[in-house]
Amino acid sequence: MSQPLETGPTRNLVLDSHALLSYLEGDSGADFVANALGMAEQGNLRCLLTIVNWGEVYYSLLRAKGDRRAHEATFVIDQLPVEIVNMDMNLVQLASHFREEYRMPNGPCFAASLAQSLSCPVMTGDEAFRRLEDEIQVLWLK
Repeated sequence: MSQPLETGPTRNLVLDSHALLSYLEGDSGADFVANALGMAEQGNLRCLLTIVNWGEVYYSLLRAKGDRRAHEATFVIDQLPVEIVNMDMNLVQLASHFREEYRMPNGPCFAASLAQSLSCPVMTGDEAFRRLEDEIQVLWLK
């Protein structure tokens, strides 16, 4: 179930690929992501997306909808108040730890590593994150 974001000083929020795809495709939870993006536009929230998760969004759209739709999505993402974060060795090591310990796909592990390193929540609807609820705060789209 979607949880409302609290108002207050600027804080960080990691979006995973599931959240961004939900927003781009108008799927379940898109309104929750739109709310977060609106808060980011107002300067009340800093939305972050790892470059790995950006790649997952691009690949998912490329596979499902073709090159044109994937390319259009990159233009839309560039216009959003979302900061794309490159991965450094510490984040990659932490993502690898999550992958080994929880046997999760790569993408969610990278979003989780960024969220944990910033002590902030990750927004998702990806059930793989259930395994990480003791490690990081998860804001669920569904």
